[in-house]
Amino acid sequence: MNEPENVQDHRSKIKSMIERHRLVEDLVRRQDMQRHDLVENVVHQNNLSELQRMLDKLEPVVIARILESLSTEERQFIWEQVAEERKEEILLLASDSVRVELVSEPKQQNQSIVIRVFDLHEGRLRQIPIFTREDLAQAKPIWVDLVTPEDEQLAWAREIFDVNLPNPSELTDLETSARFYEEENGEVHLHSAFLLDRDDESRNVAVAFILKNDTLFSVRSEELPVFRLQRLRARAQAGYVSEAKDVLLDLYAADVEYSANALEDEYVRLEEVGRQVFRSHMTNEQAGKILTAISVEEDLNGRIRRNVLDTRNAFSFLMRRKFLSTSQHEDVREILRDIESLDGHTTFLFNKINFQMDATVGFLNVNQNKDLKRLTVISVVFMPMNILAGIGGMSEFTMMTSGYGWPLAYSIFIVGMFAIGTLTYLSLRGMERRRIRNQRAENH
Repeated sequence: MNEPENVQDHRSKIKSMIERHRLVEDLVRRQDMQRHDLVENVVHQNNLSELQRMLDKLEPVVIARILESLSTEERQFIWEQVAEERKEEILLLASDSVRVELVSEPKQQNQSIVIRVFDLHEGRLRQIPIFTREDLAQAKPIWVDLVTPEDEQLAWAREIFDVNLPNPSELTDLETSARFYEEENGEVHLHSAFLLDRDDESRNVAVAFILKNDTLFSVRSEELPVFRLQRLRARAQAGYVSEAKDVLLDLYAADVEYSANALEDEYVRLEEVGRQVFRSHMTNEQAGKILTAISVEEDLNGRIRRNVLDTRNAFSFLMRRKFLSTSQHEDVREILRDIESLDGHTTFLFNKINFQMDATVGFLNVNQNKDLKRLTVISVVFMPMNILAGIGGMSEFTMMTSGYGWPLAYSIFIVGMFAIGTLTYLSLRGMERRRIRNQRAENH
């Protein structure tokens, strides 16, 4: 990826400001002076203000490249100083690994995190702080997001909004007919799988959506990058969502986009595996590592395929039951076209994975054949020697050599065995060379 001009200079300035910030903080903390807290706060704010002003002047692509070059701690510090309205554009320009890290949120055990409540304010999503049951009862949300809530908090939402919310620990694989349905009281239930792709693992996380009285409820067992990215977009752009069903469709659309990014990363990794597969020689140990890498990619590809299939089924249910407006129908059709293109990519990758796996297994077979060939040559070379050794151990040989001393007789016998073995080896080698020359002549 090409870097914009002067990005190195800006990166150096940012790093020096981070170091200066740490140094000043450390020095202030070490001082034993009056009004210590006030001095520390003033110095801290001055440094942060200077850093924020510098970031405001930089292009989003420059900030994205700088974030990619920083350590995890430095990256989080700089990200906190970036203006909220610029974050989405920077995320779209950053690499996939950095984007996932920045939008991932560590689980925090407090009520304002496990229950997130959003309403519409001036056309944007706005999060309402929730600390007590009364806070939740007074809210008029369009989206209530629950991430591993405690039983008490889950009971709050059920009682206040009179909605049947499942326990996230009980979200399991269900039949398609049981995952999309409408209850008699008007609740619309959708249970879908959302992709979570990390460096160390990839898996599908079950998410339950419930639509009731123009409010979307989402329940899941862990945080997902897709959800935070959606919140950032809806906060930054006025008019991005206008009702609960818009939030639902945008979450599905963000999941499709996330799956597409995972496929792009998979292409890169399979290209690297391909370069290893198509070498002229491969040891059994190398082949074993390659087969493991291919198996991981095959598993991820299958999860992506299942993920987009699940999204397609959810859209099909919403469209059949006529829950969507005309504009929402158009949005769904656009997302379905993206899913169709992803289907083609996953099919191609499955074929590529199978080909690379067959090629690797072929190398293992070739190595095995080479081992068998060596054993066969050794057996053929030593076969005449074994026959002579058998004869030498018979009593008739002793009778035939009774006129000679046994040292001379057995010395001649041993020399004869090695001579015959050498002649056999040279004969086999000559035959192999003639076969190779004949093949080359035929090819030319």
